[in-house]
Formats: sequence, C-alpha cells, structure tokens
Amino acid sequence: MAYRVELKTSAARALARLPRRDQRRIARKIDSLAEEPRPTGARKLSAAEPIYRIRAGDYRILYQIQDDVLLVLVVRIGHRRDVYRHLG
Repeated sequence: MAYRVELKTSAARALARLPRRDQRRIARKIDSLAEEPRPTGARKLSAAEPIYRIRAGDYRILYQIQDDVLLVLVVRIGHRRDVYRHLG
C-alpha cells in the first residue's frame, strides 16, 4: 500500500536551493517514503504533533505521516545544524 508524498511549498523551495548532487540524494530518500514511511533510522521527534526525521548525508528531512489518508507530508528540509530551529 503506497503512500502519496507531498512537499510543503517551503520544503520544495529549500530543496531547490541545494546543490544538484544533494537534491538528487534527498529526492531519492523522499521518494522511498511512499513505500515505507517509517524506514530504518527514522526517528519520531515530537509527541504532540508527530514529526519524523530521516537523514540524507548532512541534511535532514522532517515529515508527518497521515495514515488515515495514506499521505506523507514533508514539512522541512535543511542542513542538520539548523533544520530543528523553530519547530512547532
């Protein structure tokens, strides 16, 4: 059962600003979430609003899973040093 994967506008813009090599690596990771939204290495960051994180080199992909509608929503993409700032 495949999930639909969507990116928030801000996440899509952040991805577009990255170097091409990193864009391709991150896009592959995001695409893989359609088949397995909770892959090995994924971490749940918040209990109140469940946000998960996967790593792609020095970058992090933060996303929400909506199991009732089979949707993975990518909310933020960024470098590990500042992707967690202002979460919430």
